[in-house]
Amino acid sequence: MTFQEYYQYYLTLHQNKTCRRLHVIGQLMTILFLTMIIVNGGCMWLLLPLAPFVVYPFAWSGHFFFEKNTPAAFKRPIWAKAADWCMLFDICRGKIEL
Repeated sequence: MTFQEYYQYYLTLHQNKTCRRLHVIGQLMTILFLTMIIVNGGCMWLLLPLAPFVVYPFAWSGHFFFEKNTPAAFKRPIWAKAADWCMLFDICRGKIEL
């Protein structure tokens, strides 16, 4: 399976608008979290390993309460993380409705 094929599968797990919106909120929170680490520096760098996990409370609640399916991160976490960013990019470009 190629990443493009996986991404098409990933999108089938994100058909509910509320779920997609929660993913976007989670990604924006991740960006904010990373920005805070960069701006504050010092010991904040120790929090950097937590950055990939900031999105999960938002995204997983979208899956459990709105999509009623299992998050893609359970099977292929790295590809799911990349697909999260691809979906955010496609939403920002207007290719996917929010």
